[in-house]
Amino acid sequence: MKSFDYVITDRAGIHARPAGTVVKTAQKYVSDILIKKGDKEADAKKLMQLMSLGIKCGEGITVDVSGEDEEEACSAVEAVFRELL
Repeated sequence: MKSFDYVITDRAGIHARPAGTVVKTAQKYVSDILIKKGDKEADAKKLMQLMSLGIKCGEGITVDVSGEDEEEACSAVEAVFRELL
């Protein structure tokens, strides 16, 4: 399993446009990708689950990636967060 922590820097938090990019990126991989905020978690391949976390600017998340292509998936999802959020 690979994971990384990230603090959201976008003033609007995780909103629809970047969330859609995260989902599209995650869907390219077979690995399971979970985004955790506190005691809540969401499948990064499901837009409504990701949006339901209500992640705001300044809040920290943990992204856990596990599966056969976890190295590539983790790098790609982390790149999206660093670029957009």
